[in-house]
Amino acid sequence: MKAVTTLVALCALCLPATAQVSGNSSNPDSVKVRYIWSHLDGDDFTSNHSKHIILVNEEVTTHIVMPENIKLVDISTDKLVGNQCADNIVRIKPSARMRNNEMVGTITVIGERHMAQYDVVYTTGPVKACSVYNISVDEMKQYKNPDVLMPERSMADYAYAIFCSRRNFYNIHSSKYGIKAVVNNIYTVGDYFFIDFSLYNKTKIKYDIAELRIKLTDKKETKATNSQTIELSPVYSLNNAKSFKKAYRNVIVVNKLTFPNEKVLRLEISENQISGRVVYIPIEYEDILNADSFDENLLKHMPYNIRK
Repeated sequence: MKAVTTLVALCALCLPATAQVSGNSSNPDSVKVRYIWSHLDGDDFTSNHSKHIILVNEEVTTHIVMPENIKLVDISTDKLVGNQCADNIVRIKPSARMRNNEMVGTITVIGERHMAQYDVVYTTGPVKACSVYNISVDEMKQYKNPDVLMPERSMADYAYAIFCSRRNFYNIHSSKYGIKAVVNNIYTVGDYFFIDFSLYNKTKIKYDIAELRIKLTDKKETKATNSQTIELSPVYSLNNAKSFKKAYRNVIVVNKLTFPNEKVLRLEISENQISGRVVYIPIEYEDILNADSFDENLLKHMPYNIRK
């Protein structure tokens, strides 16, 4: 009996030493790995982190849609492939088949003034993968971008609000070739002017718009050596229609500017033909000075996301 007890005691003393040797062997200890995978296989992983995770599958192309134009996309691993397919859309897909709930990597989407970052997780079920993921405002973080004074999304919302408002300017108009052109409103928002204008076609021939140009030129025609014309590029245009039969309305956005009284800001709309009709709308500096700023009466025309 004494010999048996001694043998058991010796075996007990040998167990820690054996475990220590096993831990230092070349075979990796997979206990932590098994624990992680068993934890990820549960529903708690996706439910608790659904705001920060995008599920992907190799049979599904995932489109990530941002509320503003995308400036940069960073994918942290080569396990994901993708590209930017539109101004505000990027598409991604895993490069190979992986384990269910495997962490593929992170993706960072940087917009004009906001950025969002997500963990990308693989799912073996194509039905669970996101085909379209819309980035919400709550998921974005704002950052300062000196190159973007106003996001294009905000320009579109302001322009649409002006488009829906009634006409306040009645003294800026011109008429030629059966086309009447009028300026409805001029608003100033931040560092931009929003010019709202309309075209009315009194003829039976539809008007095909070739291009819209904005020029700062002299009021009076002088010698070519003395005259100076500066062409300005619109920052944004609300209506991209290329033709109309009877009526056309658009809101364009230009950088805020000042100019002397001997100059005039001229909108030039030309027709898409060799000898097409060209319509001019002259805007005096006094009209620019009378530009309205946004007030409560205009806010009611705005979409909800701008007003809040």
